[in-house]
Amino acid sequence: MPTLSAITIYPIKSCAGLSLEEATLTPLGLMSAQIYDREWMVVDSNGIALTQREHPRMALIKPTIKGATLEVQAPGMLRLEIPLGLPDPQTAPTLQTQVWDDSVLAYDCDALTAEWFTQAIGVPCRLARFHANAERAVSTKWTNGVAATTMFSDGYPMLVTGTASLDDLNQKLVAAGRQAIPMNRFRPNLVIDGIEAFEEDYAESFQIGEATLKPVKPCPRCPMPSIDQATGEFGPDPLDIMQSYRAKPELEGALCFGMNSILIAGVDQRVRVGQEIEVTLAF
Repeated sequence: MPTLSAITIYPIKSCAGLSLEEATLTPLGLMSAQIYDREWMVVDSNGIALTQREHPRMALIKPTIKGATLEVQAPGMLRLEIPLGLPDPQTAPTLQTQVWDDSVLAYDCDALTAEWFTQAIGVPCRLARFHANAERAVSTKWTNGVAATTMFSDGYPMLVTGTASLDDLNQKLVAAGRQAIPMNRFRPNLVIDGIEAFEEDYAESFQIGEATLKPVKPCPRCPMPSIDQATGEFGPDPLDIMQSYRAKPELEGALCFGMNSILIAGVDQRVRVGQEIEVTLAF
């Protein structure tokens, strides 16, 4: 029986992930200790998202849940503590942010936080937090008209991958004289053991307890899988190997790994590492 082998949230978009033993499924994505996946985002002076694509050292910014704060650390920096309590939506300073083509209202975190991230990344920037009154709808082109929302993710609330898919890619990398790479290069939220390589591509649904996840769109990969998440530096790039067998015609030849997914049943259900998953294939 397939099982859930890893759970990860990324509290700050494009920064390090937070590995969990269990989490709560919500329509906006995974949540733990009232922290949502990609609830925060680093932006430039125009409110546009900064990511590892241009600033790979963002991988070294590591968040940890410490009581009522999100503690953030980076090499050579004093730790930063970000209060988890939501600001007053009526009085807190705000800014308009941009994620791809979406304009999203966000809370503007304070000047001290902005200075910390500016020093950690090396460019002027600020930290934004998804606003309580904001709503960001996903494209229904891939959901067959089913409405869904997300926070600051690239496009969908959850990314699901299979362990066997990475094993398959690593076998090809090693055969080509390259180093195997870890799953964190692909930054999934949920990883499934016990299914065939890339079986997640053909799934109709993932049933986890009372919850049902629907995979809706293959995840196109940018250069981020070539960034070593432990060093924040560009390392061996798997995309040329992926070019030989992971190009998706329905996405104009984009190289894909993992399935963007939405929650269609089981809001607020808890999931845990080791839990059994029923995978229903679409054929």
